[in-house]
Amino acid sequence: MSELNPDLFDLTMSAETRPLFESVKRHIAENVDPWTDEFFALNEGKKDRWSYLPRQLQLLEDAKQKARDAGLWNFFLPDSESGEGLNNLDYAYIAAELGKNPLASETLNCSAPDTGNMEVLERVGTPEQKDQWLKPLLEGEIRSAYAMTEPAVASSDATNIETSAVLDGNEWVINGEKYYISGAGDPRCKIMITMVKTSPDAEPFRQQSQILVPTDAPGVEIVGPMHSFGDDSAPHGHMHIRFTDVRVPKDNVLLGEGRGFEISQLRLGPGRIHHCMRSIGQAEKALELMVKRASTRVAFGKPIVKLGKNLEVISRARIEIDACRLMVLQAAKAMDALGNKEARVYVSAVKAMVPEKVCKIIDDAIQMHGATGLSNWTPLAGMYTAQRTLRFADGPDEVHHMVVGRNEVRRYDLW
Repeated sequence: MSELNPDLFDLTMSAETRPLFESVKRHIAENVDPWTDEFFALNEGKKDRWSYLPRQLQLLEDAKQKARDAGLWNFFLPDSESGEGLNNLDYAYIAAELGKNPLASETLNCSAPDTGNMEVLERVGTPEQKDQWLKPLLEGEIRSAYAMTEPAVASSDATNIETSAVLDGNEWVINGEKYYISGAGDPRCKIMITMVKTSPDAEPFRQQSQILVPTDAPGVEIVGPMHSFGDDSAPHGHMHIRFTDVRVPKDNVLLGEGRGFEISQLRLGPGRIHHCMRSIGQAEKALELMVKRASTRVAFGKPIVKLGKNLEVISRARIEIDACRLMVLQAAKAMDALGNKEARVYVSAVKAMVPEKVCKIIDDAIQMHGATGLSNWTPLAGMYTAQRTLRFADGPDEVHHMVVGRNEVRRYDLW
């Protein structure tokens, strides 16, 4: 990463993607923004928080159909026959737009954790696995989850994973617990890619496997939601799940026994950068809200934008967003030019940098709104919770700083 590579500084969106980019912005403005407030208002007073009302599903499905009709579907799969075939750099521009509205990604079938799961299934799934699970995911008919994090161990070190899978004839028998499993609360979530330990006596990075576990398999118990800052994120949820003698076919293993760590690297690289792409959109939205509030709210006889250091706060937000955007675009370019494995330091750099910076920008926007910023009258409190959570998702800040720092020390042969 430290060596200047001129190829990684051409961050121009391709001419072929520009019309698509404009179509996505138009889709969000015309087919998503107008009903977003209604969608979330319908959550209030629901008897079952872990469900969708018919009207909510109708709003989503109508927008999804309009996206399909317009050819706006599955952008996230790079150079793929299953999606639009966009490279990571071009998708980065689109994902930043999707981050400005919390429902936009789903209307284009580009939501986490489905995007990472679909990429794994496309790259390493068997024809049978693709037919059973990838096909309905690509069609937007079901949702999915990725079950890795565990309550009893530091799961940022994948070798710590304790959930076990033991082969019994032609079935894997799975026992253990996972928590903060994003999306598992959604009633449309039908499949989990689950990280398990299958070979405890193998070398550390060959002990893990990843196995497809249907959410309705006997022995799968959703214990309940984990709360982030008191919010259960229903109906999407970040769930606590217990596996008790869960049996799935031997063929549900992905890529083969002992290759779970390898799949994690395949999945988490694109997933991490997709999160950061969308975070840029969140930061832009927070800055927009901040500027509008500061310019129209009057205190001590003048708009608050002219009080204290508020102009500097706005200036710093713009500078940080543009710096983060360039870093994300370069990481995307590195993935295209060097491959996911070789680009891992670039990806870790943006994963360590972007959520932290965006958290600060949203926090400043909350401060500019006064007490209203803490309420549900603006999206800022929810945006902050999501970004603060992202500093743990797909690896905490510290792990990514370790990757970048270690790479820097190795330049001098001192590691």
